Amino acid sequence: MTLGNSLAELHARYRPQRVAIVHDWLVVNGGAEKVLHALIKAFPQAELFTLVNFMPRETAPWLSAQRIHTSFLQRLPWARRYYRHCLPLMPYAIEQFDLRDFDLVISSSHAVAKGVHTHPDQTHICYCHTPMRYAWDMKESYLADASFRIPLMETYVRATLKRLRQWDYFSATQVDHFIANSHNVAKRIAKYYRREASVIHPPVDIEHYQLSKQPREDYYLAASRLVPYKRLDLIINAFAGMPQRKLKIVGDGPEGVHLAQLADGCPNIELLGYQTDAQLTQLMAKAKGFVFAANEDFGILPLEAQACGTPVIAYGKGGALETVRGDPANPCATGLWFNEQTVVSLQAAIEHFEMLTFSPEACRQHAETFSYQQFWRALAYELDKRFNKDGQSLAKEKQRDQSAD
Repeated sequence: MTLGNSLAELHARYRPQRVAIVHDWLVVNGGAEKVLHALIKAFPQAELFTLVNFMPRETAPWLSAQRIHTSFLQRLPWARRYYRHCLPLMPYAIEQFDLRDFDLVISSSHAVAKGVHTHPDQTHICYCHTPMRYAWDMKESYLADASFRIPLMETYVRATLKRLRQWDYFSATQVDHFIANSHNVAKRIAKYYRREASVIHPPVDIEHYQLSKQPREDYYLAASRLVPYKRLDLIINAFAGMPQRKLKIVGDGPEGVHLAQLADGCPNIELLGYQTDAQLTQLMAKAKGFVFAANEDFGILPLEAQACGTPVIAYGKGGALETVRGDPANPCATGLWFNEQTVVSLQAAIEHFEMLTFSPEACRQHAETFSYQQFWRALAYELDKRFNKDGQSLAKEKQRDQSAD
């Protein structure tokens, strides 16, 4: 299959395949779920396996017709609210799924999904959003944020994370091929798992976001789940020291109360809470700039802003180096990078941004290179390297031939 083939041809070739898609959990419709949506469109015959499914129906109507299998964690009475506290049980839970009836297993993993058991005559491809952050590079940050108050609890959690890290490394050896969501994540897969990975960037629903022709309003926008590593506290503190610059923040999450306290007394900062996709799109289309301060594995929101023609001010590490053209000397620049996660660095970038002009058309054109069609074409290309013209695994054919010899 060549890079130019359509989604229809992908359907035609792999429709006979029995496909299982394994996703960590379904709770919020975030970036990982947008990739899941694209995978389901590519393999409409697939059955979906996930630890828990508490996704509100109205936020993901595309799941309504999907056959979804959940683990025993779904039946725990407190799982809806405290599913993350089930982390020590998750490796065991994911291993209980019976996938022996499937030819192709695709795991969409940022935690444990890649740990499903497969058999020698099956092919397991993992689309990796990130190696498990709380077991590897962000372990100390998560432990610091936890603020343990029970004696010896930190010791127990450290021991649990050590066992989880060992399991995570071993489970990576059982994957036939890794696809990373960015070159940033591919490097981390190489470091932690000692595995090579192809790169297919997550898709942006370009048709959903239209290039805005309306005049920009005098505010900056930040949007994400309100959790510590998104660094919305940094953005609020920067704008608190720039009362002439207006900021709107969209999102909800456990940091909401803390962030509201930081913004208290700052009339130029407005916390809007949860907004629907339509409302967020309107806010993006009217903003003069989108601010993104996280060191993210990929980060799809900056691309959605660019799809509306809105330039981005982003922390110049991680996925933002792949999603934002942040060199203002480039005539096709789509924003700016700031070099340090500090108030001073972000404020300097905002003041520099104010002196520049960015092309909405350049922003839109850059976002279009991350479309669903590009995702499906790249996925088809990767599958073509691992399956023959009849959709059978080339690696498994080779194993069978060697066994026969």
